Amino acid sequence: MYEMLLVLHIFAAVAVIGSAFFMPVIRRSAKNAAQLRFVFDATTTVAWISKIGAAVLVLTGIWLMVNAEVGFSQMWLNLSILLSLSLAVTIGGLIEPRVKRIARIASESQGQELSAEAGLAMRKLVPWETTAQLLSLAVTVLMVVKPMF
Repeated sequence: MYEMLLVLHIFAAVAVIGSAFFMPVIRRSAKNAAQLRFVFDATTTVAWISKIGAAVLVLTGIWLMVNAEVGFSQMWLNLSILLSLSLAVTIGGLIEPRVKRIARIASESQGQELSAEAGLAMRKLVPWETTAQLLSLAVTVLMVVKPMF
């Protein structure tokens, strides 16, 4: 049972952390308004998969902690949980509202050229997306290495 939960937990982690890491890269690849609209349509679908993965990740993580009788006794686990919560706040509270605004600007734009407003909004999004990527990387390293401190 534990092994099955662990595999499900890892798949959910790949969905969540993978999307947090790669969606910004995909968004930044758009060079004109049409590409940006396409990217936002695609990433909206991926975002739903990521949210389902996050729910599965939390549930399997708790279940694994209970089954292993670890609780909150491991510092790496506590730090991973704290960083994961920070990642959720960063994505849900800081990135998603900005992405929705950029998607609205892109959908209202005419022609192929990106508007100055969309370009500026995308540049302002980069530090938050980089923060999410670094948090994802930190959580992944902690979960794989499980350092004892």
